[in-house]
Amino acid sequence: MSASARPPRVGVPTTPDELLTTTRSVRLRLDLSRPVDLDQVRECVEIALQAPNGGNTQRWHWLVVAEAGLRKRIAEVYRRSFEARYPPTAAAGEAAAGGVPTGGAPAVGASAGGASAGGVSDRMLAGGRHLAEHLHEVPVLVIPCLELGSRPLTAANQAGVWGSLLPAAWSYMLAARARGLGTAWTTVHLDAEQEVADLLGLPGDVRQGALIPTAHVLGDGFGPAPRRPVDSVLHLDGWGGTGRSGGGA
Repeated sequence: MSASARPPRVGVPTTPDELLTTTRSVRLRLDLSRPVDLDQVRECVEIALQAPNGGNTQRWHWLVVAEAGLRKRIAEVYRRSFEARYPPTAAAGEAAAGGVPTGGAPAVGASAGGASAGGVSDRMLAGGRHLAEHLHEVPVLVIPCLELGSRPLTAANQAGVWGSLLPAAWSYMLAARARGLGTAWTTVHLDAEQEVADLLGLPGDVRQGALIPTAHVLGDGFGPAPRRPVDSVLHLDGWGGTGRSGGGA
């Protein structure tokens, strides 16, 4: 898509549609030097508690990590997990994507790049690596958790379990965006979930669902992301059914 054809970027959204279509996972443009008001974070969590959850059991818990030493220890676990999943040797293609210039800040607006490790684009991998290397500098880390009680996680479909947490986590990100904050959806630390659980003193029946870096943002806003056409993913009345109803009375 050419620069002239891109949708305009939006600063702080003013409509529900703007909020829903311009809330991005921000990795390259988090402001690592500006503190975040924890009262704002609390407001975002309070709004997130209005999300749907199974049986209205509200078994969620929110770990807000602002202390620098603890953030550093969590970031070390995150970085090791990231490098194990995406070894540094995968960085060869990242430079071609223009994501993170040597010795400089990430290039905003760089090319999307080609495919890289695990089907992740070079551009996204460069952003993820930048976040992994600087996570300890992000002023606030939010870790939404779910208290399972006696209900174990099984190999069966877990949608009913995580459906009681993940909508609330997304609501937190939307609330943050509405306040001019940037967030990113990350789960790579879950490859070493117990290490982070030990750092936070989590009970044994509390499981983590994500890690959401939260900071002010750099730049002039965000726009909608490239997505597949709706008719390629919308199925009417069964798999393969066209997404167009054809109108009618």
